[in-house]
Amino acid sequence: MTDTNAPHYAGHRARLRERLTRDSVSLADYELLELVLASVLPRRDTKPLAKELVQRFGSLGGALRADPNKLADVNGVGPGVQAHWRLLQEVFARLAEEPALTRDVLCDPDLVAEAAKARIGSKGIEEFWAAFLDNKNRVIAWERMNRGTVGETPVYPREIMARALRLEAAGVILAHNHPGGDPHPSAEDIELTRRIVRAGQELGVRVLDHLVVTDCEHYSFHDHGRL
Repeated sequence: MTDTNAPHYAGHRARLRERLTRDSVSLADYELLELVLASVLPRRDTKPLAKELVQRFGSLGGALRADPNKLADVNGVGPGVQAHWRLLQEVFARLAEEPALTRDVLCDPDLVAEAAKARIGSKGIEEFWAAFLDNKNRVIAWERMNRGTVGETPVYPREIMARALRLEAAGVILAHNHPGGDPHPSAEDIELTRRIVRAGQELGVRVLDHLVVTDCEHYSFHDHGRL
């Protein structure tokens, strides 16, 4: 006997959950997003919204990485969905940070690049972060040093070095994002890096790399011979 009062999407959602349990790979990207949205919009058919988000942001990843503030431009997205997106993005960022933060020795700076991409690659404003390392290249702290505007973040070498000294760090990996999507450093980025390197040399703190990240790419000063 069927429940005539059940909403039209209830059966569809139940079938999606069955498929998720049986073979999660079988679900299309928008179907996965349907279930993500259903957790915050349980009394609504989330299929149209899921398809709209994938189409607008280009992929499942693009939709999940989308700036929650920009989600407000999509019809049907309210504060609840925006808050849920911030929660998901914080979870993703912390998962991406774990490999760099829990290694006994950080032998691959690309781990910091992945952490930076997850943490700030999709941000709509610039943020400047730093990974402080001990003399065995273990991460002591991974901290935001400043946040700015779409085009710049005010950062002062003395503040970075002061924090390094307080943490008794032997080295630092710098990272900031380019909201415009181009990871190549600006002239200002290059000059700032030079100033931080000089300040570190005077205090015995090595600058191992400076990473400029977007959501999917990064530029390494070290790999390009700029350090």
